[in-house]
Amino acid sequence: MRPGVPLAVVLEVIVGCWGEDKNMRSIEFHNREKEIKEIKAILDTRPTLITFIYGPINSGKTELINHVIEELPEEYVVFYINLRTKLLVSYDDFIESLFEMEMESEGIKRKGKETLTELVSSVTKVAGIPINKEFLDYVFKDNKPKNAFSYIIKLFEEVKATGKQPVLILDELQKIGDVKVNGFLIYELFNFFIDLTKEKHLAHVFVATSDSLFIENIYSEAMLEGRCRYQLVDDFDEATTATFLEGHGFTDDEKALAWKYCGGKPVYLLELIRTDDRGREIERLLRMRAGELKTNLKTLKELGDKITVKKEHYNISYENIVCALKMFLDEEEIDMWSIDEISKHYLVRNNILFLDPDKGIIKPQSRLNLLAVREVIADV
Repeated sequence: MRPGVPLAVVLEVIVGCWGEDKNMRSIEFHNREKEIKEIKAILDTRPTLITFIYGPINSGKTELINHVIEELPEEYVVFYINLRTKLLVSYDDFIESLFEMEMESEGIKRKGKETLTELVSSVTKVAGIPINKEFLDYVFKDNKPKNAFSYIIKLFEEVKATGKQPVLILDELQKIGDVKVNGFLIYELFNFFIDLTKEKHLAHVFVATSDSLFIENIYSEAMLEGRCRYQLVDDFDEATTATFLEGHGFTDDEKALAWKYCGGKPVYLLELIRTDDRGREIERLLRMRAGELKTNLKTLKELGDKITVKKEHYNISYENIVCALKMFLDEEEIDMWSIDEISKHYLVRNNILFLDPDKGIIKPQSRLNLLAVREVIADV
């Protein structure tokens, strides 16, 4: 199997919602000036560190990345690969996800791009990594990651030679955590990222993920101390949330109610914008989240569960999970060392809690999650 479908990226994410007149409206990209400024400051300097773009689920990381890409001047050549929808069970799967095959236009015979210079000339502002059949055969030869990495280095050097700056972005990279090539591919990959940034200063490398356990594990096991930085994309703060909702006709009481129950989670705010009865929608969202948590705990108590941490299998303790969640009856966040490692991994992997490895704290994935935890645990 070889790549055949271009890895195109939609640069503008439009979210439709029904207003009172039932006409479709778009939700604008809203107030990420701080994060945009920080990312652009990184891009304005020589590549030296890997940048992790991380945050709770549905906090807007991919939308932020797309927005930054759209605003970049032409001297930046961005190679963006989103692994969210890719099935990755082998080395071939991962390599295929990186490259965009140069193919003949349908129905038109033309000479393919044969050199790196010709391939670079075909690169659009946002694309997968361009490759032709000859180079692709080399990349897959011997099933070795170094073949793919050496090709990418040569391509990026060619981009640099044109006076432009290559930028490599991999979204949802945690999906390759279990792919093995004579050991785990992930460690080979991060050594390559270090080579691109800290050693060769050739390309900016951004890794986006909602899986903060992935970042924590990679940091310790891939020896990333002094080789990476963190860029948090969190839910909106209260002022940003109020401004956003005000632009969609929310009254002061409705804004206060939305913040109390949904916090600044964009995905929940969009649900409130879509409905006429916002109080009822909040009740529904909280009821659903509490129901999911109750089901999770009931299943764990009656059937048990296991989790794999560092290749070892561990039983999950229902009592320890309840004890961990009870910490949030009076606190909105706790330090990450307050929970035993098995419970921490279980609660984070099940998207009940969010781990911030940079700040060293754990908190519920959203305000709604916090309220659901308090409602359910109070009765346990």
